[in-house]
Amino acid sequence: MELAGANALVTGATGGLGQAIARALHQRGARLFLVGRREDVLVELASELDGAKWLTVDLADPAAVEELISKSTDTDILVANAGIPAAGRLESFGVEELDRTLDVNLRAPMALARGLLDPMLARGKGQLVFISSIAGKTAVPGNPIYHATKYGLRGFAAALRTDLHGQGIGVSCVFPGFIRDAGIFADSQVKLPLGVGTRSPEQVGRAVVAAIEHNRGEVDVASIVQRSGVALSALAPDLMSGVVRRLGAEGIAREMDHALRDKR
Repeated sequence: MELAGANALVTGATGGLGQAIARALHQRGARLFLVGRREDVLVELASELDGAKWLTVDLADPAAVEELISKSTDTDILVANAGIPAAGRLESFGVEELDRTLDVNLRAPMALARGLLDPMLARGKGQLVFISSIAGKTAVPGNPIYHATKYGLRGFAAALRTDLHGQGIGVSCVFPGFIRDAGIFADSQVKLPLGVGTRSPEQVGRAVVAAIEHNRGEVDVASIVQRSGVALSALAPDLMSGVVRRLGAEGIAREMDHALRDKR
């Protein structure tokens, strides 16, 4: 799909990855509608990206999601990027925290896609992009709820892509790994084992652009170590589970839980 002149709705635009995605789309000529919870960040970003519209929205509120849909029916491209870190073991979550994570990470992208799909079909064009995570392809200790939502996005995107084949609507899913300088991993300030490797927010932005312009079903933005881990996990999940434990995944999970607990 051509980005120049297209209307692109980006959720989670106040986070580091969301800002990088918005800048990448703007550079390709898209008209942006930026959504997030921090008004000051939205105002500054919209000022930087000349002509961008913005709206503060809490995606955990179904009524707010419906209001957003009503204000964005001209959307050509949805980039469902917003997400809650949801680090921690299952028993550490209260029911309200569990519900909020599911609402933001999974329900809101589904509801937005549903609400924006009919106008896209009527126009005969559109692109739905879901920002999942390498955590949507392989599991490590200490993040069952986060994994569930990111695996869910992958399944939803893949099935929707199949349903919409030949109807002018593309569907893509992007899988960032450990991203430096912005995003969940950067916010946690956790140290990785030597050699694991990271990618940049700008690489995520470029991956989203490529997914849209070439209608790619899945795009990984992760180091060779993480991508190799995904391949091994698909073939031998129990073996891979043992490998990541020996690499200290449980300790990393505890550190991330501690660092990100207030973001649930």
